[in-house]
Amino acid sequence: MSLLIKSLPFMVIGLFASITSHADNSVRNKEIADRFASCDKNHDGKLTKEEAKGCMPRIYDHFSFIDSDGKGYVTVAQIQALASR
Repeated sequence: MSLLIKSLPFMVIGLFASITSHADNSVRNKEIADRFASCDKNHDGKLTKEEAKGCMPRIYDHFSFIDSDGKGYVTVAQIQALASR
């Protein structure tokens, strides 16, 4: 049997895992964006620590880590990037 035929099942599994992972990331990012939007009370695209309090407790608990620049807010992109690590 050729090496290609022998490795085909592994390539299919890898491709499926990659597609599934991408779909999972898309779903997760959509959930984060939806949650972020509901917490962003003034709809400015920035979540302050006060806005995160009670609404996104894990963001609130780790706010200073996420807001490493000390701007006083975090963005949905920052949260999504952290979640994909």
